[in-house]
Amino acid sequence: MDAIISIQNLAKTYDGGFEALKDINLDIAEGEILALLGPNGAGKTTLISTICGLVTPTSGQVTVGGHDIIHAFRAARSLIGLVPQEITIEPFAKVIDTVQFSRGLFGKPRNDAHIESVLKSLSLWDKRNARNQTLSGGMKRRVLIAKALSHEPRVLFLDEPTAGVDVTLRKEMWELVRRLRDDGVTIILTTHYIEEAEEMADRIGIIDKGRLLLVEEKARLLHDLGRKELVLELGAPLNELPASLAGFNLSLSEDRQHLTYEFDAHAERTGMTRLLGAIAETGLSLKDLSTRQSSLEDVFLKLVQDGHSNEEAGE
Repeated sequence: MDAIISIQNLAKTYDGGFEALKDINLDIAEGEILALLGPNGAGKTTLISTICGLVTPTSGQVTVGGHDIIHAFRAARSLIGLVPQEITIEPFAKVIDTVQFSRGLFGKPRNDAHIESVLKSLSLWDKRNARNQTLSGGMKRRVLIAKALSHEPRVLFLDEPTAGVDVTLRKEMWELVRRLRDDGVTIILTTHYIEEAEEMADRIGIIDKGRLLLVEEKARLLHDLGRKELVLELGAPLNELPASLAGFNLSLSEDRQHLTYEFDAHAERTGMTRLLGAIAETGLSLKDLSTRQSSLEDVFLKLVQDGHSNEEAGE
């Protein structure tokens, strides 16, 4: 699939020398959902703001739909819808006027049918004549999304779209994002909710300290970097591992009641049969056993920790 966004050697250094972005290279395919994960201050919002033309890069190039964000700003920006973290809407304006005005800012002709469709898809149609100040925080966030969709963008940026939104609303927004993707809209979202990225994204990008550590398909990322664990609950507490089990990749829990065995679920031999046989020979009794697959959160934390370790080693 063709890239609708192309980023080459992008860097941003602010006055004072702070490097917010460091040599970012990334192609984003049309119609995909890309989730950007990273700690606070990692560079997620700076990256989005730069692509949207709100922050001027120090070096590098960004194109949206083939349009350079510096030299063809209007053409590039017309393809983009942006939902910022901060709720910034005119408090005394009506919902429908707010959304229609946003469409007009992009020079689009009036289209009442499209505005109605957007508001209905966000469960805002019944609130169309309400003043923004009377809405709940979740509803105001929906208005921001409606504004971003008013001019029919091909790319939608969602910067922490469900921050402060309850679980029901969050899941409704997930469904909306999927529908937009099915309609061919490219979605780039930043989120602190790991489960949000795991639920929706086609690809995951992990950014930390201005560097893009990795961009990978979600399934492949979990396959390549994920772990599987066999957790063995013991019948009685164990003070230390028997010497006969020292050759296995086992760890004993702090409560001395559980053994954890880490293995590659895709390997030809997992070693579980041999381990269980060795445990039986020691005479240890097992109360229960279960398996656990790494989550995206585990993978994310490992990558960020490894990135910090490598940076410290290079100093």
